[in-house]
Amino acid sequence: MAPIPGSGLAKGLAVTLRTMTKKTVTAQYPDAQPDLPPRSRGVIGLFEENCTVCMLCARECPDWCIYIDSHKETVPAAAPGGRERSRNVLDRFAIDFSLCMYCGICIEVCPFDALFWSPEFEYAETDIHELTHERDKLREWMWTVPAPPALDPAAEEPKEIAAARKAAEKLAATQPEPQETGPQQPEPQEGNS
Repeated sequence: MAPIPGSGLAKGLAVTLRTMTKKTVTAQYPDAQPDLPPRSRGVIGLFEENCTVCMLCARECPDWCIYIDSHKETVPAAAPGGRERSRNVLDRFAIDFSLCMYCGICIEVCPFDALFWSPEFEYAETDIHELTHERDKLREWMWTVPAPPALDPAAEEPKEIAAARKAAEKLAATQPEPQETGPQQPEPQEGNS
């Protein structure tokens, strides 16, 4: 049996007529902000106080889009007779978002929780060179990072916390309880009669 000529065209027009009568679901983006899923990946925020300039994020980045500059600073001894310490001081932390592929490896490898996903996505620029954002801009995005989801109340207690709690309970059980005495009388002072 041969297909009827123009049946495909008729089916296509039928679909068009059906959808023309339905209400549109298109969100008018600039006027209506989209509802983003929780913990969505927008840009990377930097919590500068936690950064120790260990360079792990820059070394593990497959695109080499993280630029870090630092210098060493000598910290004087905390106590007399102690020795001076040196520490790294962050001078520059920049991410080139024209190269970034948003894989999140830098966030995963950061041992000090200095990098976080921010849901901000409106950072388009007219010039590609302006997509390299310095630490001031990355810090601004840090304040848009949502709080982590609450822990499951039925989950097991973390091993570290359980071990610390058991050690504290054991220490409390070995210490003698303080004995209460009656009210203390103030001692008489000399010179008063």
